[in-house]
Amino acid sequence: MTKTVAYHWHLRKLMNEHGMQSTTDLVPLLADRGVVMTSTQVYRIVTGQPERLNMQFLAALCDIFGATPNDLIEPYVATSSRRGRETGTTGTTPPPKSGSKNRPTRAVIKPADD
Repeated sequence: MTKTVAYHWHLRKLMNEHGMQSTTDLVPLLADRGVVMTSTQVYRIVTGQPERLNMQFLAALCDIFGATPNDLIEPYVATSSRRGRETGTTGTTPPPKSGSKNRPTRAVIKPADD
């Protein structure tokens, strides 16, 4: 089994809870705490999910919102099944039904085995 560690980034949510609708509202607050960033850089961090995070930036966010790192970052572990093909499968797709010559085969999502 393989495990994938991921996280949810809640900066946008914290901003909304504090009445900040625009990402540019955050730029001067960060600058007051010694974190100088352009509005474009702040926009990318707010709207996206950063892969790396400067600790000074994280501390500034915690100070601005009166939050902890746990309020900003929610880690989770997704477990997937074994790598490769499952046993009992042939690796082929079922033949298309009549009348659907050029249509793709509908995907079937099966629950993960724990």
